[in-house]
Amino acid sequence: MSDVRHVLVLPDRDAAQEAAEALGERFGIDEEPRLVRDALAGEDDAEDAQWLVVLRDEQGRLDPGALDEFAGEWDGWREEP
Repeated sequence: MSDVRHVLVLPDRDAAQEAAEALGERFGIDEEPRLVRDALAGEDDAEDAQWLVVLRDEQGRLDPGALDEFAGEWDGWREEP
């Protein structure tokens, strides 16, 4: 098994939570993704934070292009490793 991770960058917490819930339905993942607040450099205001949805893909079965398109539904993107 490899330690493959995908990181989806989303504009706010609500979008991240909605996307995390929809991942299981859309892609059939069993493990709940991890949500991480990513403050922009030099900004302390929560309004200036992006949210990351981190999910493991040990079998490498998730299509990066499909994940990027999925994140785009919430005005986000998939971060390249």
